[in-house]
Amino acid sequence: MKTKLLETVEGKNLKKDIPHFETGDTVDVYCRIKEGDKERTQVFTGTVIALRGRGINQTFTVRRMVGNEGVERIFPLHSPNIIDIKPVRSGKRRRAKLYFLRKRAGKSVRLAHRHTDHTAAK
Repeated sequence: MKTKLLETVEGKNLKKDIPHFETGDTVDVYCRIKEGDKERTQVFTGTVIALRGRGINQTFTVRRMVGNEGVERIFPLHSPNIIDIKPVRSGKRRRAKLYFLRKRAGKSVRLAHRHTDHTAAK
């Protein structure tokens, strides 16, 4: 259980404009990349295979296939380096963690499409 002091400190750093997405959804994650004195935006598109944590410690794992290799990145949800998260499509799933996708390749990695409207507020 968190103390009131921790909640107030964390509350100042939490993002307010996070779109709704779930495990199984395909998302575009816009990341801020610093290389020396230059800064650029990089898009990482993939399937959300895990959501974990609460509050400032909340993270999500995104997996995509590059060639025949699977690439996973774990993003802190409230990081200042995450510029934007845009849900692309919803995937039908029955599990909270989709780690079984790690063993799959090709078309079997894709999840069935769930027809929902991401623009609607939940």
